[in-house]
Amino acid sequence: MSLYVMKFGGSSVGDTERMKRVAGRVVEKADEGHQCVVVVSAMGDTTDDLIDQAKLLNSDLPAREMDMLLTTGEQISISLLSMAIQALGRKAVSFTGWQAGFRTEPVHGKARIQDIRPERVKSALAEGNIVIVAGFQGMTEDGEITTLGRGGSDTTAVALAAAIQADACEIYTDVDGIYSTDPRIVKVARKLKEISYDEMLELANLGAAVLHPRAVEYAKHSGVPLIVRSSFNHNEGTVVKEEAAMEQGVVVSGIAYDKNVARISILGVPDVPGVLAEVFGELASEQLDVDIIVQSGVQDGKADFSFSVALSDREKALRVIEGLHSRLPYREVTSEENLVKISIVGAGMVSHPGVAAKMFKVISGEGVSIKMVSTSEIKVSCVIDGEKLHDVIKALHTAYDLDTAEQAVIGGPQIRR
Repeated sequence: MSLYVMKFGGSSVGDTERMKRVAGRVVEKADEGHQCVVVVSAMGDTTDDLIDQAKLLNSDLPAREMDMLLTTGEQISISLLSMAIQALGRKAVSFTGWQAGFRTEPVHGKARIQDIRPERVKSALAEGNIVIVAGFQGMTEDGEITTLGRGGSDTTAVALAAAIQADACEIYTDVDGIYSTDPRIVKVARKLKEISYDEMLELANLGAAVLHPRAVEYAKHSGVPLIVRSSFNHNEGTVVKEEAAMEQGVVVSGIAYDKNVARISILGVPDVPGVLAEVFGELASEQLDVDIIVQSGVQDGKADFSFSVALSDREKALRVIEGLHSRLPYREVTSEENLVKISIVGAGMVSHPGVAAKMFKVISGEGVSIKMVSTSEIKVSCVIDGEKLHDVIKALHTAYDLDTAEQAVIGGPQIRR
């Protein structure tokens, strides 16, 4: 008997009909002789709807109360799914994140898991139950309810799989695996049979939305095999594991993009030791993540440098930089929006020269200028204007021989758009 953790996102449990379909899928797995723990997100747009309601009452959303509010979405899902499974003749029990043993740091909105005490989950499994667990949530040692941030249900599933020593963690979504790029943009994207943790982590961090980066990190650290597959069909999915076999001739495994990008430039900064340390130290103290940093040449003792941040952090980052002006005299600060970071990822890149050069040539061939570049052993990222994003992705996909003759499978006939 194998033990599986099965995670279903909000679109998979978006209404009662989809909930019934998920229940059938879980019972089918149990009927094959497996023990099942199911992690679910809130139904459909529930989380967004709750946030909208809160904003109508208070424009300055209090973090603690938002966690109290948002965790109710998953509680609705787990109870309804448990009822649906019981209606099919199977024993089932639902647990909130804290009932399932998730203990987190005392941070509201984006808490990290510190410990998992899954005794109740194990006991329920031993009693023959299918166990349903709310994703995205936990509790501090002093009893405060917390949430793990967007994508936290993926992390819940992987962390729980590690804690109960599951044989695998299956992530069910509306695509039937991990593709070489967004199949909504490139209809002939290549479905990957397997991919390494490192490649998947890069893709997730770079904007690929199939898996949350923290979930991939947790899986890599714990050695939990991840399987991404569709909740709408039984097609073979994609396995995420330590080492993945490289397909013959494929140097680039995937192309990701991130629209949540802004560039901030600080012009005319004194070229003296400690300037960068002061700027980025101040940004870090305000919990602002900086991605790409580029410094230009020095002229008349002054230098210019630029960095990228999440678009959602742009205003806060500008306020921090403006606050430094009294002790860090600079000539001007500028910022740009409507940017996108496009990235190629592949374990085979390290042994193949010219991969980055081809990327630059393809982008320029689309009449697009490159504003910033970042590289590592297995990825190259370029920040560009966002107007021709789809054209650039399609051109890169073709240039790296990733096009296939088959159409990507997205969703199922029951999905309502």
